[in-house]
Amino acid sequence: MPSRAALFLRERLAVLDPVLLSIVGALAIVGSLTLYSAGADFPWRFTDQMRNLAIATGVMFVFASIPPTTLMKFALPAYLCGVVLLLGVEFFGTTVKGATRWLNLGVITIQPSELMRLALPMMLAWYFHKRETSIRTIDFVFAALLMAIPVVLILHQPDLGTATLVLAAGAFVIFFAGLPWKWLATLAVGGIALLPVAWTLMHDYQRQRVMTLIDPSEDPLGKGFHTLQAMIAIGSGGLFGKGWMQGTQTHLEFIPERTSDFIFAVYSEEFGLVGNLVLLALFSALVLRAMTIALGAATLFGRLMAGSIALIMFTYCFVNMGMVSGILPVVGVPLPFISYGGTALVTLGVACGMLMSIQRHRKLVHT
Repeated sequence: MPSRAALFLRERLAVLDPVLLSIVGALAIVGSLTLYSAGADFPWRFTDQMRNLAIATGVMFVFASIPPTTLMKFALPAYLCGVVLLLGVEFFGTTVKGATRWLNLGVITIQPSELMRLALPMMLAWYFHKRETSIRTIDFVFAALLMAIPVVLILHQPDLGTATLVLAAGAFVIFFAGLPWKWLATLAVGGIALLPVAWTLMHDYQRQRVMTLIDPSEDPLGKGFHTLQAMIAIGSGGLFGKGWMQGTQTHLEFIPERTSDFIFAVYSEEFGLVGNLVLLALFSALVLRAMTIALGAATLFGRLMAGSIALIMFTYCFVNMGMVSGILPVVGVPLPFISYGGTALVTLGVACGMLMSIQRHRKLVHT
């Protein structure tokens, strides 16, 4: 007969989705190996990441244990708290490399914009859930206003990459809530028409990133250095890569920000095309599992939240890999479970915990 401790452990582990846990565990292992190699010159980053991973795992477990009906109660407080923290960054933030994106809380330093990637879709999913039986045009307009507040605050830091991802996270919820296709077409046409205006509003460094995307060789030792070195590293990996800890571009320090935004270049150099295909398969499985959970969710809140998380994961991967590969402008977007960063990793832990909670309380009978 199992002991009381064994029964307690079994009950606690029952909240975890084994499929999602396996995928996340595989990505965490890949990320740890890559970060260990990328951060060989500053091992403290690997130690910090192991701590961050442990915290993220604990957070995932906690959120997996909370029913979706309870999660909904945190939507409005989380959104308001995120906006307050963004305002705190505006007035008391820490400036690093010309950008004010971090807030020192004494014990820890956080990046509130990362928290808004989940707080905003939670707020919008809760809002549409409350109006499930009578969603009107005005509801989409109000949702857009709720989305605009954090996006404008993040743009002012300035952080175009995170602002774009937060905007996308909110837009995914609005789309899944039933935004009419004619509205989408109108917004797409309007967005294209406003590109010249957006260009004039961009900071000089942001415009330079776009020009660098078009021709990185124009300034190979300056603005184009990041992209060119990353592309060299990816190409030099070949079919099977140079081997773990054997990347020359990595360990001769040609790859900038190699533990964070450009860690995909390190992975590509050491594990090659075959390794990239394995990584893409893992990320695809992650997105597919999240979408499967969304389809089986018991409530509109669960469907909107899980669907949004699935597309947020996809957007993270697409933007980061595209940036490192030279097909998108360079923006500060981490690669999920691979890049170094505590706030981003904990946010991912929360997202996975939410998915597990939604899966646990899914519909038992499909109609």
